[in-house]
Amino acid sequence: MRLLADENIPLASIQALRAAGHDVLATSGAMTRALDREVLARAGAEGRVLVTFDRDFGTLAFKRGVSAPAGIVCCFGSSP
Repeated sequence: MRLLADENIPLASIQALRAAGHDVLATSGAMTRALDREVLARAGAEGRVLVTFDRDFGTLAFKRGVSAPAGIVCCFGSSP
């Protein structure tokens, strides 16, 4: 699966996803300080599912009509 890990996803989680065979691009390295709209646009352009702890992406994509990527996985709870 092609994933875009938001800056709040721990490196250990990104490494585990990569070890499981997923193509994971981390915004912390590729898109430092990018705006949420830019992150959504990148995920959409590259056919990646966005993985994040930030609930604002759902608001942007579904309530405000910003173009959404292939999917958004919002992790609830606190990051490890």
